[in-house]
Amino acid sequence: MGNILDDLKTMLEFYQALGIEGMHFGPPEPAVEVAVSGDRELLLSELRQEIGDCARCKLSGGRKNIVFGEGKPYAKIMFIGEGPGREEDIQGRPFVGEAGMLLTSLIEKKFEEIKIERSDVYIANIVKCRPPMNRDPEEDEIASCRGFIERQIEIIQPEVIVTLGRIAIQTLFDNPKLKITAVRGRFMEYKGIPVMPTFHPAYLLRNRADKWKTWADMQKVLELLSGHS
Repeated sequence: MGNILDDLKTMLEFYQALGIEGMHFGPPEPAVEVAVSGDRELLLSELRQEIGDCARCKLSGGRKNIVFGEGKPYAKIMFIGEGPGREEDIQGRPFVGEAGMLLTSLIEKKFEEIKIERSDVYIANIVKCRPPMNRDPEEDEIASCRGFIERQIEIIQPEVIVTLGRIAIQTLFDNPKLKITAVRGRFMEYKGIPVMPTFHPAYLLRNRADKWKTWADMQKVLELLSGHS
């Protein structure tokens, strides 16, 4: 009964204030910082140079631009999606289409109290080139790219990672059996870093009734960053 009441409270607050005080299950301990020698901006630049004009998988044949990622090299929050869409492929930037506008709104409204805007986070994708017709990236394509997202995480050392959608969480934990509906909203841990799985913004555009769930997930991230117990 208690869980039902908590969910109702969360939904009501979302629709009244465009924010959610979600249930808090107790996040993992703060991440253990991994030593990274050198300037993070420089290290990211070197990684981008290493990727080059990538032709490591078949996605390279249909892309316009490699979408490496963008944001603050010393970001506290890192968002990871699955791959670029049409607008991202055209502009060479992650999450700039309609789903990107929703993600930007989510970041700037939910983290306003700790003064975090979109420019303060880091945003990247599992694969750096657009899959044809926005299909899911295939296993060989993910395998060709996963080392790059792992290196981006290692360089940035975020305090928390937010994965957007099924592909991102499955890839990060190398487990294709993970279901986003089962794991979203509960902290996991990747190399000492708390990870919050949530829905992809593109899914939320199609299923607007579930937006409050992602707001609740972000409330837990906010509590973690604010040092709430």
